Amino acid sequence: MITDAATGGLADGLRTWRTRRRVSQLELATRAGTTQRHVSFIESGRSTPGRSMIIRLAESLEVPIRERNRLLLAAGFAPAYPQSDLDDPQLAAVRTALDRVLHGHLPYPAVVVDRHGDLVSANAGFHMITRGVDPGLLTPPVSVPRVLLHPRGLAPRIVNIDEWAWHIIDGVQAESVRNPSDRLRRLAGELAEMAPPRPRRLPPHHLGFAVPLHLRTDDPDHPDLRLITTLTHFGTATDVTIAELRLEAFLPADETTSAALNDMVSW
Repeated sequence: MITDAATGGLADGLRTWRTRRRVSQLELATRAGTTQRHVSFIESGRSTPGRSMIIRLAESLEVPIRERNRLLLAAGFAPAYPQSDLDDPQLAAVRTALDRVLHGHLPYPAVVVDRHGDLVSANAGFHMITRGVDPGLLTPPVSVPRVLLHPRGLAPRIVNIDEWAWHIIDGVQAESVRNPSDRLRRLAGELAEMAPPRPRRLPPHHLGFAVPLHLRTDDPDHPDLRLITTLTHFGTATDVTIAELRLEAFLPADETTSAALNDMVSW
């Protein structure tokens, strides 16, 4: 399992990513506009490709751009993709766009998280549903999956915690495969220890297309919320930091929840 392409060199890194994506040498060669023989020589270490070929191969395998940089470094090339700090003045337009998107989701909860699920920004809707969460869980860096599933987080208020917990855990595990990270793998293990046993069959109250979050509130006028989640990311980003950001929005699963959030959230 690749966590740093430099440890095994370019050949091992490329072969591991191709195996991970379940792509044959011939299919990769076709996608990248080269020959199977060339791909085979690269993976065996008999040929050292140029910088542009490494980028083409990585793009063809949908390798995350952080890992593309590592493949380039393993081959002796400088990284092709910058990694900026979100506080960098050059990213002011991105921060403004994120703030607008978060505000645009109100009164519905929404967050922006990084590759590890740590909170980057949140709107008033998210702050509303996390009222009462242990302040220690809301001290930066805030792990959103941990806030959702921790016994001192939202877990005691999630009616369908047995199914929803595994929805979150499976998502973290899938992300650790797409973007290799020991930290994500450890987080998935931690969350699994908190979760109840995985349901053997789909509960009868699921929506048919998504697992809802059935959340109890402390508002006597609106005791229950039913939410579904959507994920959005910057699909064409060329900066590592921006490419790894994800927007997670909690949308109402019914009109009752929609009306409740309109009443409960100040915006």
